[in-house]
Amino acid sequence: MTAARTEAVAVGASAGALEALSVVLPRLPAGYPLPVLVVVHLPPDRDSLMVGLLGDSCRLPVREAQDKEPIEPGTIYFAPPDYHLLVEPDRRLSLSGEEPVLFSRPSIDVLFETAAETYGAGLAGVVLTGANGDGARGLRAIRQAGGTALVQRPETAAAAAMPLAALDACPDAVALTLEEIAEYLRGMVPPR
Repeated sequence: MTAARTEAVAVGASAGALEALSVVLPRLPAGYPLPVLVVVHLPPDRDSLMVGLLGDSCRLPVREAQDKEPIEPGTIYFAPPDYHLLVEPDRRLSLSGEEPVLFSRPSIDVLFETAAETYGAGLAGVVLTGANGDGARGLRAIRQAGGTALVQRPETAAAAAMPLAALDACPDAVALTLEEIAEYLRGMVPPR
């Protein structure tokens, strides 16, 4: 199921996201070479605390994505509140204020679909806890492009709707606990 050479990781989460990401992201080692692109459903009228809360516990740099920013390896990027995060064909990030998707902006589907178009089989998509179906369509796009699909085991999620929708749309996705997802992502990178 693992692509020959993974080039990027895209992660989506909603209800229960901070707790889930606090298990997965800090387990990525210093020097982890892949960029990690993260969409979390956030209230549009408030600053995100994700970068500050996770930055202290992660061994990789954590920052909010900027429009037209080149994607750097070994960096964790969060979509800012009220903006879709997209991957451009030239491997830059872009931000969009287009209509919400499934009532969400940022939308996990938008990130996953644009990243799948750019990275193809070199993309790993991860759907974590959440209370709606965002991410399911995007995860299917990742698999159709030959990429890797990982889903948090629904019974371990704070909100099971998003993992269940993802598994329904993408039955061959690998369902894992949060700790197993972190281990899987670490294992996608050959040891140096």
